[in-house]
Amino acid sequence: MKDILEIEFREIEKNSDYSKIIKSVVSKCFEVEGLSEKNYYINFILTTPDEIQKINNEFRKINKATDVLSFPMFEKEEIFSKPDEIREVLGDIVISIEKVKEQADEYGHSFERELSYMVVHGFYHLMGYDHIEQEEKKVMREKEENVLEKLNVVR
Repeated sequence: MKDILEIEFREIEKNSDYSKIIKSVVSKCFEVEGLSEKNYYINFILTTPDEIQKINNEFRKINKATDVLSFPMFEKEEIFSKPDEIREVLGDIVISIEKVKEQADEYGHSFERELSYMVVHGFYHLMGYDHIEQEEKKVMREKEENVLEKLNVVR
């Protein structure tokens, strides 16, 4: 199976459980969205609230920590028109592991469920989906929940 992701642990300890969860979710996302035969990969940075705040400030001019950031490399309509023989990054996803732990506690579900949600949420941002407008939010949430259900990662 081709590599569909790269993971950098920045300011946190490497963790193979995080890697397994992310790979499982990304594989399912690629399958559901018909990207399995494409030559894309996603770059993940797993980090701290301080580091994600720096990244958020540098690239979005928002000086606060958040849970997940996504940086797509393509417009939605470009994704399926790229040649398959060139390996390209679909985008970067930055996740604050500490925030994932906090939100899992806050929402009363497992760390695995919260990390899985952050990954699928970030993935759909890379695919060009958003949640600013109510109708867009509905479409994005349905796609996210579909992937999580297929993985049997429930609340």
